[in-house]
Amino acid sequence: MRYLVIALLLCTCLVLQAEIRLSSIFTDGMVLQQQQSVPLWGRAESGASVQITTSWDQRSYDVKANKAGVWRVFVQTPVAGGPYRIQFTEEKTIVLEDVLIGEVWLCSGQSNMEMPLKGYPGQPIIGSTEAILTSRDEQLRIYTVPRNPLLKPAEDSKPSSWKKANPQDVANFSATAYFFGRRLRQVLDVPVGLIHSSYGGSNIEAWMEAAWLADIEGVEIPQEEEGLKNKNRQPTMLYNGMIHPLIGYGIKGIIWYQGESNYETSDRYEILFPRMVEKYRTLWQDDTMPFYFTQIAPFDYASLPPYYVGGKYNSAFIRDAQRKSLANIPHSGMAVTMDLGEKNCIHPARKQEGGERLALLALGDTYGIGGLNHRSPVYKSMSVQDGAAIVEFDDAPLGLTSFGQAIQTFEIADESKVFHPAQALIRGKTVVLSSPHVTKPVAVRYAFKDFVHGDLFGVNGLPVSSFRTDDW
Repeated sequence: MRYLVIALLLCTCLVLQAEIRLSSIFTDGMVLQQQQSVPLWGRAESGASVQITTSWDQRSYDVKANKAGVWRVFVQTPVAGGPYRIQFTEEKTIVLEDVLIGEVWLCSGQSNMEMPLKGYPGQPIIGSTEAILTSRDEQLRIYTVPRNPLLKPAEDSKPSSWKKANPQDVANFSATAYFFGRRLRQVLDVPVGLIHSSYGGSNIEAWMEAAWLADIEGVEIPQEEEGLKNKNRQPTMLYNGMIHPLIGYGIKGIIWYQGESNYETSDRYEILFPRMVEKYRTLWQDDTMPFYFTQIAPFDYASLPPYYVGGKYNSAFIRDAQRKSLANIPHSGMAVTMDLGEKNCIHPARKQEGGERLALLALGDTYGIGGLNHRSPVYKSMSVQDGAAIVEFDDAPLGLTSFGQAIQTFEIADESKVFHPAQALIRGKTVVLSSPHVTKPVAVRYAFKDFVHGDLFGVNGLPVSSFRTDDW
């Protein structure tokens, strides 16, 4: 009898393995990117024939599972709309209902991306109650990839499901991603899908494939889990479990909010960040895929262990690495948060402004909404005239402003490399800087401190990033 039971169990397992199965990302209520050839994939018995039928055009696609039992098929999506059905048939049939076609974005990073709309304990999000109450929107769909650090690339992510925006689910969803998606919905008036894959405290190395890190000194790829701590900070482990299973899913672009955990390694970040973006685009086979990111906000990093102070431990250096990456990452944009930082909290409460600034970049650049001045002014050049440093900015078509307040965050230095506070005068797209202690300026720094309130803006209200002209 015992052997009969074992035999029956084995037969049951074989049947279950043979049945068609979809990857975790494909569930009822999902959003597919419009007007694109998008892949659908899953598993079945080796060599099994799978038929896929899409209701928007009644077209059928046939595909065979390979020797490993994996199948993948590309389907052509129409213009935004829905709901639709997708039917998958092998020996049994799976039907996905309530599928929308629209704009899909991947949202990734660390805790400031992960922070839910309801806030963290003791750390609020301004306006969250109103946002949660008014969040119901059947055309805005959200999907969270569960945390899953792994040593090796995973075939699939942990199970999750697509949800329609509603108070209960939105309260636990990424605030930054939600405000980004809500703004796209308001302006584009098409379905929007947000795939959220982030992990608090993670560094950029954790989101990268092993091969991309092979030439980076000091980066060790973990080989076994025994005794492994802080898996969210171990190279490759979040890529393996939370990005690799998503590769190829039809998306319009990526938004990214990360960098706080790399503030001690700004020189390395300047290399790794553009490389990661380039490799992600290669994985999705789209060299021009939009990638918009949030520059980390000012914060007193010296208040956290190991309490480093000064030098390259000043988080302005990682902000500067992000700023300089703009020139090395085409089809990108940076949401500046110099006015949103909090000295005693690494998670700014004003997430709505941050998310909407990312949306502004997407609406202006990706979707071509006219009439927008959608970027923060950026440092262009410095010249010296009559003992004053003249700093010029790009992306400031209507000039600069301090909203009537004195600008107190510029510093200038001469060949002594000692910086002194500078008097600042706005003239159109330039700022003229002077100091009685500096007669021959050679370098300028703006808001180049761990924590500082940015006080220079474009006329569009977007803050200027901190920057330095020196390499000291």
